[in-house]
Amino acid sequence: MKVLITGATGLVGREIVNLCKQNKISVNYLTTNKDKIVSQKDFNGFYWNPENNEIDANCFNGVTTIINLAGSSISKRWTRNNKKKILNSRVKSLRTLLGAISKIGVHSIKTIVSASAIGIYPNSLSQYYKEEVEEVDDSFLGEVVSIWEKEVDAFEKLNIQTAKIRIGLVMSDKGGALPEMAKPVKYYVGAAIGSGNQWQSWIHLYDLGRIFLYVILKDLSGIYNAVAPNPVTNVKLTKEIARVLQRPLILPHIPKTLIRLGLGEMSYLLFASQRVSSKKIEDSGFDFAYPNICRALENIYLDKGGYTARDALYKNGLIP
Repeated sequence: MKVLITGATGLVGREIVNLCKQNKISVNYLTTNKDKIVSQKDFNGFYWNPENNEIDANCFNGVTTIINLAGSSISKRWTRNNKKKILNSRVKSLRTLLGAISKIGVHSIKTIVSASAIGIYPNSLSQYYKEEVEEVDDSFLGEVVSIWEKEVDAFEKLNIQTAKIRIGLVMSDKGGALPEMAKPVKYYVGAAIGSGNQWQSWIHLYDLGRIFLYVILKDLSGIYNAVAPNPVTNVKLTKEIARVLQRPLILPHIPKTLIRLGLGEMSYLLFASQRVSSKKIEDSGFDFAYPNICRALENIYLDKGGYTARDALYKNGLIP
């Protein structure tokens, strides 16, 4: 098996690349930075520039599966210009891939597995969202994810099977939201945000990488939520971060108005509540290494010596 990965140098991409190497899966990757192009056995880089619809078609040679992670970060102020970048980066990446595959004619690509986000689900304190929900959140993020997923569906016209992985809040100390959430806690100014009752559906980076590999190895299609089985409220998450970092929480909740003043419309990311189900991926046979937030954070901040015993079993192919 050979996979082509877009966004391979990002947080999630690096994790997937490492897991591919452990599982003897050859990787081609696309990068917009020519200095990051590497040519090694079973690991080769190729240049592309989706903004200009440029791509080195050699990247598709021998590839059976595409893993698409390309997209500008949503964690920056939602100015008009940044909104345009966030949406266009996702749309143009997929259209560049689709157009290039259409032009080469005969190819070996059977599946595309694309990142998506749970931000498509409506903001709710009471709903429990499964993949079949058709409602879309009436926010900028809901709009972006809806358009993003429709672009993925276009690959079916080329008889390429599609899978969409709706990612929750990624737990890792290597990047993403967790370091930013932990920073004020470390300096004794941590506090829950708003009411603190908003649901945050999260996933350990290790489990997220495993889900992508699981989907391609099991030849799954359709939509899958990439969230741990046990969502938590913002209050619970903040308390667990403080517990693991051994810091007290002495400040009152941070008011919404204060956050909105600082972050503008992007503050919606901190207040939106999405309690999301992992049952579909679990029913397919996937087993989470980190189903609970307490153990996930302990692994990230307290476990020493790299992988846990369970991780070692996975690395050696003894568990999925």
